[in-house]
Formats: sequence, C-alpha cells, structure tokens
Amino acid sequence: ALEVEVVREIHAFAALRAEWCELLQHSNADCIFLSWEWMHTWWKHLAAGRELHLITVRRGGHLMGIAPLAVRPRQPQRLFPFHALEFIATGSVGSDYLDLIIRRGEEVPVTQAFAAELADSDLMLDLSQVKLSSTHAGRLAASLLDRGWTASQMVTDICPYVSLAGHDWDSYLGSLGRAHRYNVRRRLRNLDNSFALTWEQATTEESRQKCYRALVDLHMLRWAARQGSDALHSRALVEFHDEWTRLALDRGWLRLCLLSLDREPAAAVYGFRYGDIFHFYQSGFDPAYSSHSVGLAALAMSIRDAIAEGAQEYDLLHGSESYKFLWTSQGRDLSRLELFPPNSSGLVYRQALRLRNGMKAIMRWSPPTHAG
Repeated sequence: ALEVEVVREIHAFAALRAEWCELLQHSNADCIFLSWEWMHTWWKHLAAGRELHLITVRRGGHLMGIAPLAVRPRQPQRLFPFHALEFIATGSVGSDYLDLIIRRGEEVPVTQAFAAELADSDLMLDLSQVKLSSTHAGRLAASLLDRGWTASQMVTDICPYVSLAGHDWDSYLGSLGRAHRYNVRRRLRNLDNSFALTWEQATTEESRQKCYRALVDLHMLRWAARQGSDALHSRALVEFHDEWTRLALDRGWLRLCLLSLDREPAAAVYGFRYGDIFHFYQSGFDPAYSSHSVGLAALAMSIRDAIAEGAQEYDLLHGSESYKFLWTSQGRDLSRLELFPPNSSGLVYRQALRLRNGMKAIMRWSPPTHAG
C-alpha cells in the first residue's frame, strides 16, 4: 500500500535531502531546478508568505514520489485575489521544467495517489514553467479531470537550446549562420589581440565569492540603462544565489565564469552543469566594453567550455530574446496548467481568472493618439 503525507514544516523539508536526491536521480523529471538544493534554498530566502505543502508518497517506507507544492497567498496587486497551490521555486527566480518527481516505473500509482490527496481540495492548482511534453504533470491533470476537475493549459514561454552531441568547437561554429560565425570569430580574435584576456571559472570558495560579486556588479551595470534587472533586483535574490552557488560548487554543478580584460572584470556568465546539460542561467557585462561585444564573447567562451567538457546540450533556458536564436534554431515550449476543483471555489477561481485576463488585456491596450 502507498502512504501519503503532507509535509508542512521546513525542518521536515530539510530532513528529506538524502531521499530527495536519490529519488530525483531515478525520475524522468530529473532536473537541476527540481533538486533539493535549489528548492530548499529558494524556500529559505524567497518563500514570501507561502505555506509549505510538500506531498510525499511512500511504499514500505521508501520514497516513491514528491509533489513539491506550496500554498501561494492572495496577491491582489497581481489580480490574484485567492490562495492557490503552485510549485515551489515559482516566480522571479526563473525556475524551468518544474514538475512532479516520481520514481521510474511508479508513475501511474503515484500520480493516482497525488490526485486522491488533492481531489477534495478547495484550492486550484496553478502549475507554471512546465515542459509541454511533461508526462507527470499531464498525468496528474488527467487524473483530476477524471474526478470532475476542469483544466486549462497554455504555452507561456520557450527554452532555446543547442544540441552539442558530436560537435567540437569548430564544427559547432560551422553550423551557425555565416554572419554570426564570422562575428564570433572576429570578436574573440580582436579581444585576444587588444587586451590581456583572462577567463576564470570559480572552482574554490574564494574564487566563487570573487566571481559572484563581479557577476552581480556587472549584471546591475548592464541593466542600469534599461530600468533595472528583474533577476538580481532584491536583497533576497542576491542572498539566495550566494547560498545556492556555494551549494552548487560543492556538488560540482556551478559554472560561474569571469572574463577580465587587462585585469578589469568585463563580463560574467553564470550557469550550471547538470548531467549532460549546461544551463545558461544569467550574465552581465560592463557597458564600457560594449563596442567589443564582451557579452557575446563570454557566451561563446562558455559554449566552447561546455563542448570541451563533454556536455551534450547547452540550454539557454526560458526567454525568446533574439540573441539566443543566433546560437540555435531549437526550442522547448513551456506551459502553464490551471486546474480547478469541481465545487463553488473552482467556479470562483475560473471567473476571477477570466476577469483578471480581461483586465490585463485592457491594460495592455492603449488608445490611439490623435494630433490636435
């Protein structure tokens, strides 16, 4: 028989670490953003009034599945006037590929156990940053629909990615558009000829601190002229990444690199290596060096490093910025699943979201101006 428990205390969340890590390695949802280290650190720094609602499923005491959920408080300022269940690590931190964590071979019974636990809830499920092809979240939605729930799903974002399998640096460059390929080679050559160039990866705690401070400073410099950043704009986010990068360094996941020109920090790339995938998470550069395209150069050097260390993929994570598609034409869609209980609360949620979406559409529309 399966045993279901809802974990609501952070000390119990902390105690799950070893079991969580083992389960994730044996799940088809295995992803750095579902790691205990990422989610627990996020909870410590960025939970912001949420209530923990981790659902665990065990068989004979052995962990078979985790639904990493939390109860989101009302957010009237964002036109969410009600509580909802959502994935841990949702929001401005930028987690992608969120999902249920289920042991391979146990997908059907564990999903049914999650659905049975949630079936009588008065809260809607608002699951964002889900891979469109996710079978775990999709199977949960199907199980709840069988219990009378209703659902909506929409594509919300795209994660461009580069397939590196079989490539060395030269063959990868050869796969790019001619103009971009020429520009990359020219920029790297010019930097090497014009400056004393160093490219340092954080491999010790001392170098992590140095590179992290430089990343934050360079990121804020880059965004100062663009009305600020939404990635490192708060003390809580800076503290989250400080602790997370320390944990990621210990696990061998951190890929935090600093490009210096004549000993002056010029650009930084912040990424992770998890399994066969390099994840490009964030970057920064000094606009004083923008004529040298140091941001492009740093990204190129991080791709070159990823190839050299045997990564099979370079994931640029969510965002449809045009610069990402200079490096690839491939992308994965992310979606948002909204699941509504079959009661009066579900009806209220659906009506409130329709009203919210209508108001957002009105706010995006601006009346034409007329010369007078």
